[in-house]
Amino acid sequence: MDRLTKKQKKDLARIVISLIMFFALMIAEHTGLIPHAHSGNPAVIAAYLVPYFLAGYDVIRKCLLGIAHGQMFDESFLMTLATVGAFGCGELEEAVAVMLFYQVGEFFQGYAVGKSRGAIADLMSIAPDFANREAEDGSIEVIDPDDIEAGDILIIKPGEKIPADSTVIEGEGLVNTSALTGESMPRAVQAGEQVISGCINGDNLLRVRADKSYDDSTVMQILEMVENAASKKSVTENFITRFAKYYTPAVVIGAVILAFIPPLISGNFTGEFGKWVLRACTFLVISCPCALVISVPLAFFGGIGAASKKGVLVKGSNYLEMMAAIDTLVSDKTGTLTEGRFRVSSVTAAGGYTEEEVLKYAAAAEAGSSHPIAAAIADACSDKFPISEIKDEENFAGKGIRAEVNGRSVLVGNRGLLADKGIELPDADAGGTCCYVAIDGIFAGVIVVSDMPKAEAKQAVSDILSSGVRKIVMLTGDSESAAKSIAEELGLSEYRSELLPQDKVFIVEELIKEAGNGEDPKRKLGFIGDGINDAPVLSRADVGIAMGSLGSDAAIEAADVVIMDDNLMRIPAVIRIARKTIGISKANIAFALFVKFACLVLGAAGIANMWAAVFADVGVAVICILNSMRMITSKGM
Repeated sequence: MDRLTKKQKKDLARIVISLIMFFALMIAEHTGLIPHAHSGNPAVIAAYLVPYFLAGYDVIRKCLLGIAHGQMFDESFLMTLATVGAFGCGELEEAVAVMLFYQVGEFFQGYAVGKSRGAIADLMSIAPDFANREAEDGSIEVIDPDDIEAGDILIIKPGEKIPADSTVIEGEGLVNTSALTGESMPRAVQAGEQVISGCINGDNLLRVRADKSYDDSTVMQILEMVENAASKKSVTENFITRFAKYYTPAVVIGAVILAFIPPLISGNFTGEFGKWVLRACTFLVISCPCALVISVPLAFFGGIGAASKKGVLVKGSNYLEMMAAIDTLVSDKTGTLTEGRFRVSSVTAAGGYTEEEVLKYAAAAEAGSSHPIAAAIADACSDKFPISEIKDEENFAGKGIRAEVNGRSVLVGNRGLLADKGIELPDADAGGTCCYVAIDGIFAGVIVVSDMPKAEAKQAVSDILSSGVRKIVMLTGDSESAAKSIAEELGLSEYRSELLPQDKVFIVEELIKEAGNGEDPKRKLGFIGDGINDAPVLSRADVGIAMGSLGSDAAIEAADVVIMDDNLMRIPAVIRIARKTIGISKANIAFALFVKFACLVLGAAGIANMWAAVFADVGVAVICILNSMRMITSKGM
């Protein structure tokens, strides 16, 4: 077995030795070499106590510590009480067998947890061990990553991990981002481009400037998020925790009643007491809740690990559970469903202006804007006005911009902005975003800017809908015609266009109410956005999913699920993982409860003996644990 720790190897060795001793004693007993276990022979009892204590000393120790601290109602207490009771009744073989096979179950549990931690452990290994900092005199010093500060010049040698979010200032090459994104194709970088902490440099040396300190870098934010994920339990896990809290004391009280009440009722307390104590011990062994307490969290932990292998970070098992219950998925358009790289597809002139003049005035008015549409217009304009001729810029949020260009008042924006200014516009039906241009209060033309859907977007939408999501709604500030074109091309259920930023929150609120206001666990709403402009909506949705947000602080803070690259196919994959996780956890609960309650009834009636109890406890636990391990070992999700 791989991934065995030193402790697991030690535990395995003592289990094997105890098993050999136990089987040797049973063979010696049944061949007449030693007296029968029920004979009460002190030497035989002592012989059976050796493998019992060798296998179970840690269980007994935990039981005694629990009693000392007033927290005795746990698995160790149940096992110790049951096996000591069995020894008292002369059932030596059963007592040793129960402890041994319980430890076998614990070993499988530890191995399963270790294996399910594998993907997350691999993710945790993205943290660098050191950094090479360049001093003012040009010398290189090896420092702890914690000592990196913004502005430090770092040298990244081939094969080394990038220790902090940085900008390349010298060198070019390929950077392996697979640890963060799950994408095997390396990314080419050159001077002026950003590189993210946790990625691995390729074959060429890079000289970079740290944009952030190590504590503020992407790698530390991701590790902190993963470490905190276990504290955010799902509804199913919380149910199991509450169940175990009341279940364990209840079965101990039931065992005490089973040991004392029937002998008292029978009228032959002395003669019947031993028989009913043995049944009570069997009852205790059967009742051990480890199958539920371990296998359900293990399924969710495995689900989070499986998602991390796909380059998807889930902040807690509660969010994984909600991903499985998504009924409505709402998405931003630009940069999420589309590439986010706009280009001017057509220019129509009016009012005596030429197409070149319309483009030139629009580019000048948009010169101070960082919006992607403004950048597209600027890229398309080869003959630009000098900056000195552009004055008095005024921005209209979600609508457009006004500026004085070469002594003329220029408006560039959507239909609503120009209508507000009393400017009449012709009808336009273009498969893109229409930017209307007015000069000195007169309509001068329209520039159509297009944003192409991502290559995988149509397939991702189809896969999401086929996975059980009822509808996908696109929200965008673009024009009706541009939104309609994208929605029809991708096969979206609905779309809303020409929205202001605050409109998105309002619409999401309405859609949440439509989906049951979060009261029905089968009707949750997820929102996909870039994690920066859409942070308020990401926070408001039942599940906020940040796309293409590698290195974005806002995304990691606001989202519940972070896709570490901009590949939309990760979303149907994580939905499948979430639903498989829920299916496995429910199967574990149903199977464990059915077998346990059936065996509890049979044990109380004297039909099920200690060997049946071993199966009801250890056997059920191992089966449930192996079922949970399917999450981390399954492929092709």
